[in-house]
Amino acid sequence: MKRGLNLVAAAFALTALSYGLARFAYGLLLPQIRAELSLDATAAGWIGSSAFAAYCVGIVLTFVCGGRLTPRALAAFAGLAATAGMACIMVASTGWVLGAGVALAGLSTGLTSPPLASAVAAHIVADGRARANAVINAGTAVGIVFSGMAAALTFGAWRELYGLFALIGAAVTLWLWCAVPKARSNESTAGISLDLLRRPGVATLCFSAFAMGLSSTAIWTFGADILRGAFGVSDTGIAWAWIALGTAGASGAATGVLIDRFGTARMHTGALSAIVVAILALAASGFNAAFGFVAMSLFGAAYIMSSGTYLIQGIALLPDRPDLGLGFPFLCLALGQTAGAPLFGAAMGVMGVTGALFTFALPAFLAIFPRSRHR
Repeated sequence: MKRGLNLVAAAFALTALSYGLARFAYGLLLPQIRAELSLDATAAGWIGSSAFAAYCVGIVLTFVCGGRLTPRALAAFAGLAATAGMACIMVASTGWVLGAGVALAGLSTGLTSPPLASAVAAHIVADGRARANAVINAGTAVGIVFSGMAAALTFGAWRELYGLFALIGAAVTLWLWCAVPKARSNESTAGISLDLLRRPGVATLCFSAFAMGLSSTAIWTFGADILRGAFGVSDTGIAWAWIALGTAGASGAATGVLIDRFGTARMHTGALSAIVVAILALAASGFNAAFGFVAMSLFGAAYIMSSGTYLIQGIALLPDRPDLGLGFPFLCLALGQTAGAPLFGAAMGVMGVTGALFTFALPAFLAIFPRSRHR
């Protein structure tokens, strides 16, 4: 029991590190980074999309290497990639170096979730797996809260923050190496078969995840930049909005319990509907900055619950391949984010902030309708 708790705790910490600090802190600190490195919105969008593209590469690598490397080794590589990527961002003096660091940090997230799902499947009893995976997935929110609090306390010191995050990354990687058992999963994790996409519900779940990912970049990559540039919110106010996002996202730890109570269909619809409302609420921040805090909070809870729902549904649809059950929808989600970041940056240049936000709320709305048959 204690070993299982230590595994979940270490996996939670790695998720907080790779998603909350290495990947999504870029959106929080983007206003400061853009000002120092003189980046325009389109360049910032392409750099942000590099994290999502590298995420896709990381997931594919876990599919290919899953039969050769243990979940422990893959998870350790995730921690090392996050640490190295954040160290690279810390010293970046050009957009190219920044992009390399952001991509390496993004790679860590792709390497994180599939091996953790395999480790949970191998070492946690069946009845506790959905809740364990939901708790681990909520680590993203805790990482976001931590990055927001750190930004609020160290105004303008984005390089120092990334240095701190890199040190934390080294410590988490060491903890993970000690916490994840050495043994391979008993599941068959060798290679990847696209035939699995033909199983009932898998393809529609992947399409839905892609559409949600496309919409989510409006807030993940540009939310802080919009609050500052378009609506005049201070850097301190943005940090607190980010904290609100992460704090609300911590409710995602209850996703497994809520699915047991209400079913995946209702959770799926409710979480995606809340993402739509959050994006539209961000557009209303021009009338009152309070809408920005409402938007960020609602988005934080909705995104973590939505991604947790995709995770749980995917594993339920592919119980014999938990790495692919998680990996397929998360890969499609990241592909949507890869496309969404530069497209949203370009859309802001063409139609303005409000027009771009209304346009990008549409894919999340469409994502409600195709859903898994698993209930």
